[in-house]
Amino acid sequence: MIRCLVLLVTISPVLLSCSTKILSNNYYQEHKGTVDSIERRYERLNATRQFSLAFTNKELSIVSLEIISDTLTRIYEFSTNEKRLADTLIKYNYDTTGIFYLIRKMQLTKVTWINSFDYYVNDLPQQLIILSIKPVTIRYLFSPPKYIALAYFRTPQSFDEKGRLLDNRRTRVIRKIKGQTFYKITDRICYTVMEKYR
Repeated sequence: MIRCLVLLVTISPVLLSCSTKILSNNYYQEHKGTVDSIERRYERLNATRQFSLAFTNKELSIVSLEIISDTLTRIYEFSTNEKRLADTLIKYNYDTTGIFYLIRKMQLTKVTWINSFDYYVNDLPQQLIILSIKPVTIRYLFSPPKYIALAYFRTPQSFDEKGRLLDNRRTRVIRKIKGQTFYKITDRICYTVMEKYR
């Protein structure tokens, strides 16, 4: 029994790294249409007025709405069927119908968080959008829950021979986002697996 346990602990990291890559790619291929449409809709809504959404409970029924302006960021938490959510969106001039549709799509696909980030390459502003997803399949013995994070870039990115995201095509430096190494799915989309959803 002890020998089996030692073998399991020794093999687990290897299986975990291979399995998470397969599961992440499989998840994206199976849900590509839906997660891509969530990203596109969020990009359009966010271009008008910046915001982010995150679900704060397992049932994805309580949403945290982050309202972002030049001077202040406000964070509100609502039940998704609460009238105050619609009232708040109207008060801050958001597309209420569009955001409610986005929330429903996120619930159906288990997207737990969506946000955009600005960054600079050679002094030029760039943007990426990150979605965090909680698929029920990624769970191993003695391991905490895992989340797949998908990063959507506006322009093609550079990757090394292992598919790791690089700072740019002229360097071999791995670019980390929120401390995580991301791996290629397409030239504009990459993924990582995290223990926290954001």
